[in-house]
Amino acid sequence: MNDLQIRPATADDLPAIVAMLADDPLGAQRESPDDLAPYTAALARLTDDPNQYLVVAVRENRVVGTLQLTVIPGLSRRGSTRSVIEGVRIHADERGSGLGSRLIEWAIDESRRQNCRLVQLTSDTTRTDAHRFYERLGFEATHVGFKMSI
Repeated sequence: MNDLQIRPATADDLPAIVAMLADDPLGAQRESPDDLAPYTAALARLTDDPNQYLVVAVRENRVVGTLQLTVIPGLSRRGSTRSVIEGVRIHADERGSGLGSRLIEWAIDESRRQNCRLVQLTSDTTRTDAHRFYERLGFEATHVGFKMSI
């Protein structure tokens, strides 16, 4: 894994990122790899926001993983800043290689660097393998999440 680089995502990375987002039963229903326009607009918004970190893991000039880290200043927990990990995806031929752990470790380290006191994430209830993965890394399922499509 020494040849692995974790770096900010660029527009050139979007096809690979979107392909990974779409490469599972849930993503296949909600992602559109054939139309990158909305992803390009989203990348511009992310890039303009200093509290957003969209990163890719690159090996041998190939994007093999991604995640988004959001840093959120807050009042609760005595004015603590927290971070949220989203959109963690690993290329199918890299799963089980330890790459997911490396990406999460990067996110935790960056959260510490940003003086966050809490790192949180959500995972769809159907992703039982992901739940075991996050628990192995020390995350606890302490809350129930709610969503509303608008």
